[in-house]
Amino acid sequence: MINPRFEKQAFKKEVKNNVKTLFRKTIEEATPQQLFQAVSYAVKEAIIDDWIATQEQYEKDDPKMVYYMSMEFLMGRALGNNLINMTAYKEVKEALDELGIDLNAIEDQEPDPALGNGGLGRLAACFLDSLATLGYAAYGCGIRYRYGMFKQKIEDGYQVETPDNWLKDGNPFELKRPEYAKEVRFGGNIRVEYDEHGKTHFVQENYESVLAVPYDYPIVGYNNHIVNTLRIWDAEPIVDFQLDSFDRGDYHKAVEQQNLAKNIVEVLYPNDNHYAGKELRLKQQYFFVSASLQAAIAKFKKKHTDLHELPEKITIQMNDTHPTVAVAELMRILLDEENMEWNDAWEITTKTCAYTNHTIMAEALEKWPIDLFSKLLPRVYQIIQEIDRRFVIQVREMYPGNEEKVAKMQILRDGQVKMAHLAIVAGYSVNGVARLHTEILKKQELRDFYEMMPEKFNNKTNGITQRRFLMHGNPLLADWVTEKLGTKDWITDLPKMSGLKKWLDDEEALKEFMSIKYENKVRLAKYIKEHNGIEVDPTSIFDVQVKRLHEYKRQLLNILHVMYLYNQIKEHPEKSFYPRTFIFGAKASAGYIRAKQIIKLINSVADVVNNDRSINGKLKVVFIEDYRVSNAEWIFAAADVSEQISTASKEASGTGNMKFMLNGAATLGTMDGANVEIVEEVGADNAFIFGLSSDEVINYEQNGGYDSRQIYNSDPELKRVVDQLVDGTYAQGDTEMYRDLYNSLLMPQGNNQADVYFILKDFRSYAEAQEKVEAAYRDKDRWAKMVLLNTASCGKFSSDRTIQEYVDDIWKLDKETISEEIYE
Repeated sequence: MINPRFEKQAFKKEVKNNVKTLFRKTIEEATPQQLFQAVSYAVKEAIIDDWIATQEQYEKDDPKMVYYMSMEFLMGRALGNNLINMTAYKEVKEALDELGIDLNAIEDQEPDPALGNGGLGRLAACFLDSLATLGYAAYGCGIRYRYGMFKQKIEDGYQVETPDNWLKDGNPFELKRPEYAKEVRFGGNIRVEYDEHGKTHFVQENYESVLAVPYDYPIVGYNNHIVNTLRIWDAEPIVDFQLDSFDRGDYHKAVEQQNLAKNIVEVLYPNDNHYAGKELRLKQQYFFVSASLQAAIAKFKKKHTDLHELPEKITIQMNDTHPTVAVAELMRILLDEENMEWNDAWEITTKTCAYTNHTIMAEALEKWPIDLFSKLLPRVYQIIQEIDRRFVIQVREMYPGNEEKVAKMQILRDGQVKMAHLAIVAGYSVNGVARLHTEILKKQELRDFYEMMPEKFNNKTNGITQRRFLMHGNPLLADWVTEKLGTKDWITDLPKMSGLKKWLDDEEALKEFMSIKYENKVRLAKYIKEHNGIEVDPTSIFDVQVKRLHEYKRQLLNILHVMYLYNQIKEHPEKSFYPRTFIFGAKASAGYIRAKQIIKLINSVADVVNNDRSINGKLKVVFIEDYRVSNAEWIFAAADVSEQISTASKEASGTGNMKFMLNGAATLGTMDGANVEIVEEVGADNAFIFGLSSDEVINYEQNGGYDSRQIYNSDPELKRVVDQLVDGTYAQGDTEMYRDLYNSLLMPQGNNQADVYFILKDFRSYAEAQEKVEAAYRDKDRWAKMVLLNTASCGKFSSDRTIQEYVDDIWKLDKETISEEIYE
């Protein structure tokens, strides 16, 4: 009999017992954190049976498995999500109520796992959820960061990075698996040996190494008893403490292995604007890739003797360029440890590795200095040299005499190892993450590769999991959707949401929908009051931009427009102006100075605007500190307007745009990334589109940019806003605080290198789109229909659809189900 997962009395007993055995307390004496731990361990107990059953089913069926390699997995809190996917949320809530425990308060005790930063990491988390829910065998492979990126504090308007010690109370859902530890080696030199048959063997000597120790984290599928695994690697010293070195007085030597191990897993994306940071980042990438591949091949060999069958049983999906060292590492294992010939190893590798590209921006395609790479990974570098040598021969055969082609496509060029080139040359599939993004890759950034090997290129538009971002983040709306559709099928089949369209002309249904939005706005307003001390009006328009802080995402355009609106309200108090609350949330990378200045500017504008009583609360500005998955769920549920305003052609896809749409917000954006496909689904009348097209942006870039001063000088209102950056208005009289931002927008006359993200160029178009937002919002019936239509049209944007496309076109996996006899 399949494990029913939940029996109320047994669960209550388990929670009580956990409080007693873990903390030597009663329920009444336990702290909220202790109660969270006790409840989580009780939930894990139910998960473990299914986890074991899943592994036994996989052992029996021997299905093909995808290893999803990613530097980031932005998982979000596990407790609530696991309960939803176990279909036990309401029952557990009820059981805890009977024990006098508030499940919501308990969930708030769980830290967000600091395993990721932005959209790339959240996408990886959504994909794992969908793989388990659809019944496909998968491992997520990453790093168990001790402190993640950082916890963001805002002090005097500035971002301050503090350690995110998310593991300080332990992680109740993880399992340490020391029996699967692997050694990972760095540095040293390569010695060549010849055996009696004259075969060459390469031996790495004088290296330093660490032990990669896996921690397994359950990924619960929705209502199907399948539990896949996220395997995150921690680093431990091979020799914990060298007593002989200590006795000789060499104290540093005594702990250097410990320090090496500790540094590798300390933080996500160490600051790489210096050599040591670059070296550490490359170490991290190789560390988890090598450990994951060693484990994958060991697992394969338990059941198979012929490594030529590897591509039939394993796919390595490289999530962006960070894990693309996997290509050379798989070659190394096959050549050096399995004694294969080059051609055989290459054939296996090129049928096993696949690559997802997440960026159009050339500077984000990872490149490593050859001197650093060859020193840190000497054998891997030799293999890349040989891959490059053979590939160059191919290019010259295909394009005789065209050395320009060779220069553009080489893996090793200009003193650098070009990781995207390695991934494309070796991968059997290269996919973009939105239709527009993939077309730009084919026509612009990766055009030479596309022309040479078009069969590799394909598109997989990103998606999100409705289970976290609607069921968990917005339970009021989730219940309403189920009631209106008369079915829960949408939970695993999001296109069923289109059934909501029949309610578009139902006055009562529209009123209910908007009432739920209002409740969610009240919830967020309470959060803002508690965390920011700012009163916001839930009847105002909640205009939201939450995402990583990067110049191309154009938070600067947004805040300049807020400054413009503030000027308008001050100058024209007689004008009717619908109250607006502008909500920002973003982390800037620690070394990204200009991005951090934009955060300071947003907070400076907030200080001025929020404290000006003369505008009667018509405008409020809020910067939500430490934006992360758990507060994002509330933000998406409460938003009226979804700001997706990246410079056209720069955003690969975006997934925040999909989360807002799912929760009934209208998109205000450029025709960039997946916005293009959102507008196709919802119709141009139900979104607010502005600005240059991607073709126009690319055309400007190819012709040296544009003269931003021309716009600055011809638009007095915009000129005033830009001048306010350096006249002290928002800096208590300091005219230099935002000088760099001012300079980034304007250069001396005739110099077109300013405003590379076209902020001034798009400003008027953006302001006009914002006027249309206000006009639409004033028409309550029109707005309600528009945002309900957004929710009803979101079916395409489920990660379930994306994963099914990966399975059908790239991975070729078989669906798994857990049979009754596995539990017997």
